[in-house]
Amino acid sequence: MSIKKTRDTRLSPEELEGRGYLSLRGVGKQYVTGDIVVDALKDVTFDLENGQFVVVLGSSGAGKTTLLNLLGGMDNATAGDIVLDGKDVTQLDRKELTDFRRNDVGFVFQFYNLMPNLTALENVEIAVEICKDHLDPKEILERVGLADRMNNFPAQLSGGEQQRVSIARAIAKNPKLLLCDEPTGALDYKTGKNILSLLYNISKLHKKLVVVVTHNSAIKDIADKVIRIRSGQIESVVDNPSPMPVDQLEW
Repeated sequence: MSIKKTRDTRLSPEELEGRGYLSLRGVGKQYVTGDIVVDALKDVTFDLENGQFVVVLGSSGAGKTTLLNLLGGMDNATAGDIVLDGKDVTQLDRKELTDFRRNDVGFVFQFYNLMPNLTALENVEIAVEICKDHLDPKEILERVGLADRMNNFPAQLSGGEQQRVSIARAIAKNPKLLLCDEPTGALDYKTGKNILSLLYNISKLHKKLVVVVTHNSAIKDIADKVIRIRSGQIESVVDNPSPMPVDQLEW
């Protein structure tokens, strides 16, 4: 019986020199409809480090969602390369991309996408069943402040509590990258700040790279790095050496 050899998609130390934990070089995404070619993203280049809290800012249609889909392995770039922790994501085949999404990326969305017929604990447990090095679901729910709500169903939880469950579900996978798409968009001001505080602490205490995609420019003040995107291109990448404490944030 022959054994299938695992394809090496990792870059050599020489190829990784000068690149960050998450590194994009000349990334583009084109959509073709008949004779019409649309550049959703063009020549996107930046580097991020593990443990950073990063905000990607842009208006509707700027390319934020396309970028998030490429980072999360939900879509394929048509140019350039994306490297996460030494692995060239743009070289992964279909099965490898499934494994990448399963093990290396955690997703937090604006709408919580919880299974209504499962408890908070069961929603987290079902997400980690097929992950290799997952964390303990009960322990993670305790860490996000839901120790006494584990056996409640989504309909019995507030919006902020449901978002905490979705964050716990993403963290429990023990991913290398946590992607958050407008994570406070469906929440009130106070609850939104609590969720941002939780995400920020995850980046620091758990040493996770957290990328928040949003149109809310106020959030930029708490970020370690701010990436502005406009018309599919990077407008600026700015380091923030002194992020504002989340409790001082207003919008």
